[in-house]
Amino acid sequence: MFKRLREDINSVFERDPAARSFWEVLTTYPGIHANIWYRFNNRLWRAGLKWPARWFATISRWLTGIEIHPAAKIGRRFFIDHGMGVVIGETTEIGDDCTIYHGVTLGGTSWQPGKRHPTLKNKVIIGAGAKILGPITIGENARIGSNSVVVKDVKANTTVIGIPAREVIHPLPIDELNQQAMKEKLGFDAYAVAETLKDPVGHAITSMLNHMLDVDRQLNDIKQAVTKLGGCIEDKKPCQLNDEDLNAFKE
Repeated sequence: MFKRLREDINSVFERDPAARSFWEVLTTYPGIHANIWYRFNNRLWRAGLKWPARWFATISRWLTGIEIHPAAKIGRRFFIDHGMGVVIGETTEIGDDCTIYHGVTLGGTSWQPGKRHPTLKNKVIIGAGAKILGPITIGENARIGSNSVVVKDVKANTTVIGIPAREVIHPLPIDELNQQAMKEKLGFDAYAVAETLKDPVGHAITSMLNHMLDVDRQLNDIKQAVTKLGGCIEDKKPCQLNDEDLNAFKE
């Protein structure tokens, strides 16, 4: 038990620059307190003492603002930063070295018995306010952006953002990235977003506009070539985009 607690506290120093001392983390971090309560409650649950486990889980929620069902399966060095409003459902499975922030829900989408909640593989980061819903799997090293709503599986080593969540565009294919080098370059990505990652919708619009410009240039070259050969192409003015049309995307 004390070894696991020491691991948890050391993981806080790795992921939260505000942490200053062992005693401060132990006494003032609700994520640490919720972990301690969870392990006690999980032992009660596995021993068949389900009502006491739920009762103490309720006490933990009152004290920490974090609700963890005692039947959930949570790995080592799990860090909940800030913590208020976190909900972790009954059939949730969380791997090692995962990090989640305040307002995160690992919830179900069905009232039927059985697996109803998400599975998080190792080293997953979930930004503040994100909702991960249903019996889906979040792959290893995946990152979920703040306030995203995830209802489908997320591949390993990817970042998703938005409602519904979509995979962002990396500057290079993920198999060409050196994971350690990227970690050092980006630092600890607290809320699962980084300036080097492109928004998928904005990227798609920019790509379409660039394609349209390329087509316009090619058509203009064709027109000039036909004119030089003595042909005649009717000069029609294309539809113009004005500022009002472009500003509509910002609303």
